[in-house]
Amino acid sequence: MTDSPSPSSLLGQPCRHEALLTLPAQEAHVSAARHFAADLLETWSVPAGERDSAVLIVDELATNAAQYGRERMTLRLALDDGTLHIVVTDSGMAVKRHRPDIASDEHGRGTGIVQYLAQSTEVHQTRSGREVRACLRCSP
Repeated sequence: MTDSPSPSSLLGQPCRHEALLTLPAQEAHVSAARHFAADLLETWSVPAGERDSAVLIVDELATNAAQYGRERMTLRLALDDGTLHIVVTDSGMAVKRHRPDIASDEHGRGTGIVQYLAQSTEVHQTRSGREVRACLRCSP
């Protein structure tokens, strides 16, 4: 786990703050990712409304990583010039696609929640797994 103001960002541009947390890809560790994000964003003075949205995004992405990843999940947070970058990686191999023909009361809504709250989202398959990025504007 790291938390530091940094001149270089995980996204290749200057960054005011950046943090990293790596956990086992297990549902029991999702709450640790959520609490880490909430505490860190409060320290970084992210306003309560944006912080709540960011924590919900972290929760949804970490839950997916825990369900579909195999070994570990990594949460990266970077606050850069009013934009919060949330990046969750896992060691899963297939990018899960939403199937509109399957309705579930408890599962399948996380991607829609993330897309609603974030200004942008991306999903990439990497050599070692999956990477999901969400960007959220934060007022100063």
